[in-house]
Amino acid sequence: MSPISAKRAGAMLAGVSLVLALPQTAARAEVQEVSISKGYGILYLPLIVMEDQKLLEKQAEKAGLGSIKVKWVLLDGGNVINDAMMAGTLSFAGTGAPGFVTLWSKARGIPSVEVIGISALSSTSLYLNSNNPDIKSLADFKSNEKIALPGIKTSLSAVVLQMMAAKQFGRENFAKLDPFTVSLPHPEGLVALTSGRTEVTAHFTSPPFSYLELNDPKIHRVANSVDVIGNVTLDVVYAPKKFVDANPKTSEAMLAALDEANEFIAKNKDEAAEIFVRSSKTKVSKEEVLKILADPDTQFSTTPNKVMNFVDFMRLAGTIKVAPAKWSEMFIAKLAGRDGS
Repeated sequence: MSPISAKRAGAMLAGVSLVLALPQTAARAEVQEVSISKGYGILYLPLIVMEDQKLLEKQAEKAGLGSIKVKWVLLDGGNVINDAMMAGTLSFAGTGAPGFVTLWSKARGIPSVEVIGISALSSTSLYLNSNNPDIKSLADFKSNEKIALPGIKTSLSAVVLQMMAAKQFGRENFAKLDPFTVSLPHPEGLVALTSGRTEVTAHFTSPPFSYLELNDPKIHRVANSVDVIGNVTLDVVYAPKKFVDANPKTSEAMLAALDEANEFIAKNKDEAAEIFVRSSKTKVSKEEVLKILADPDTQFSTTPNKVMNFVDFMRLAGTIKVAPAKWSEMFIAKLAGRDGS
């Protein structure tokens, strides 16, 4: 090869090397540390598995982001999580779909606080359990009865209870049970209900708390959410839109990590149950968790399912003023091609 040809070849190789290096350089410009909130209960199992198996760290490395630090925070109740997100202390959050819809609507078009969904998270049946044998339906609550749930009016349990009340008493009476509700994290609600020493006579909750309460012969189930409103996505993962815009590869790695977590749960139910037991703040056995995972109502998917049911209800109830025309408007573009609703 002539000196001129060799020189040209060297220049071409240098150019190719530069082009190949550009994506990695751009990726490494993204954040090196993220904070993620998770909550109590089986609905958060994909996030719990992600933390245990370090799946976001794995997917970040795979995406060329290098080593990132992940900080996990335990929060319960849509209003608490939304406050933390608005304060800028969270990169990603797992929360009830109604809490996300509320914040998406309020912050829509305000760049500093706008949020966007990363994925769906989970669905299951919520049980309304009671220690009062006289309470056999939603119509049986009296003025001295109290229903524990994580956050009044805005939490997942609160909005689902409103939807159930609307079905029974008519849409105009969706808030009929609101005066009976008191705010308690699920573990505290379980203790209050089973102790029988407080004003709490009912608890609207998710697994494992719903299952554990029914182990007590004094507790009975009044209603099951799936029987009334069907099986819908109850929890989602979301983030500040400005964070996602600035860190697109990190956000896609988060989605990939959640997909991997769901695959892990499907293929390794025993290990997933063990991970949940280790992480749980409530005493629960592996056998009890496996029973929950075997329930067909308990499902884990990153594709939203009937999230628009919440949007339609909350818009008619006046809870939100701005609503999307379709579900995909609320989530990252990566999900748009999926068969969501």
